[in-house]
Amino acid sequence: MIAIVKYNAGNVRSVRNALTRLGYESIVTDSESVLRNAQKVIMPGVGEAGTAMRYLEERGLDVVIKSLKQPFLGICLGLQIMCSFTEEGNTPCLGLFDARVKRFPQKGKIPHMGWNDFESLSGPLFEGIDLRDNVYYVHSFYAEICSHTSAVCEYLLPFSAAIQKDNFFATQFHPEKSGSVGATILSNFLRL
Repeated sequence: MIAIVKYNAGNVRSVRNALTRLGYESIVTDSESVLRNAQKVIMPGVGEAGTAMRYLEERGLDVVIKSLKQPFLGICLGLQIMCSFTEEGNTPCLGLFDARVKRFPQKGKIPHMGWNDFESLSGPLFEGIDLRDNVYYVHSFYAEICSHTSAVCEYLLPFSAAIQKDNFFATQFHPEKSGSVGATILSNFLRL
């Protein structure tokens, strides 16, 4: 079973539908026991970091998530709150990745919304993916490039399109909204 973390963030339905299309059953939950016993855990998100972190902390899920050993995938807001800190609401986050999340500079159109390719790629999520392949983004904040960055995109400046450390994976883009390229990335995660 694939567990989708319930944490007061949107976009859960599109992730669940993407998993169904790939032939996987999933459950949306904030239950510690269900999360601990799931084969894989996905934390998608569209929303505000401070509200999402409060939801996790009030239920002790911040501690649970950091202790999980199975493959874990954060998407969009999920990536951002896996970092150490976000400028959105000056919010301390989970600290799974030693990276800060910053607001895009006001020198271009914000949010970054639409399709972009990659500047660099590495790691098991991107097996079968080419630098010219496009994925879909919607975000006003970005994670800086860090030692665990596994993919880079450039919009106004280079940023972490994906980060990986141990069993924790995260994408700033939305694989569930990225057509066949996104389906390949999700399938790669689900096969880990």
